[in-house]
Amino acid sequence: MKGVIVTDLVEAIKGKLIVSCQAYPGEPLRRAEITAAMAQAVVEGGAAAVRVQGVADIVAVRQATDAPIVGLIKYGHDGVYITPSVAHARACALAGAEIVAIDATLRPRLGGESFADAVRAVHSEFPGVLVMADCASLEDAQAAEQAGADFIGTTLAGYTPGYEYAREKTSGPDYGFIEQVLGSVTKPVIVEGRLHHPEDVAKVLDMGAHSACVGTAITHPTTITSWFAPKN
Repeated sequence: MKGVIVTDLVEAIKGKLIVSCQAYPGEPLRRAEITAAMAQAVVEGGAAAVRVQGVADIVAVRQATDAPIVGLIKYGHDGVYITPSVAHARACALAGAEIVAIDATLRPRLGGESFADAVRAVHSEFPGVLVMADCASLEDAQAAEQAGADFIGTTLAGYTPGYEYAREKTSGPDYGFIEQVLGSVTKPVIVEGRLHHPEDVAKVLDMGAHSACVGTAITHPTTITSWFAPKN
């Protein structure tokens, strides 16, 4: 997919499913070759793109499939930790991601940089590579669009405790937030966050989302098993 025309990439995921292929540190599936195999499997099942964390995993997935990669790097555990610096954004693009996912909240980040700094670096240094803004609030989404993000994501709604604009975590998709974002920005919106059922995906696409991204419900067997295992 490298060198693809930007408009083609945007259209390639329109109305489609993105699957997040990630495992947490210390988990049995936390190996790049397993991530690559998972990415191949979900693409065969109909995923139009995959969301992948870490340089090694992005490289492995890039070698395993031609599907577009939404790449990110998680650094730390608190505050801004999804692709928190310009250097992390560059690393994702260099590893083979066509879309770089970056925390777009209005919280302080590494080195005093801004989300806009990362957007400018990606766009200027990697022609054709796009930026997905991982947002937690309407304020984030609006600011991210002004900063030049190519996609607005609902990724962080409910996951930013202590943040001035934090939203309460909902048990399923935060439909109120999704509706707010869809009505307030003009860039394509990728809905992500607690999409646990096929009907959730169908609903957000019907609401006007450009794409839907599902992770846990497809690629995290530990959590899925816990949903089924007896609780006694």
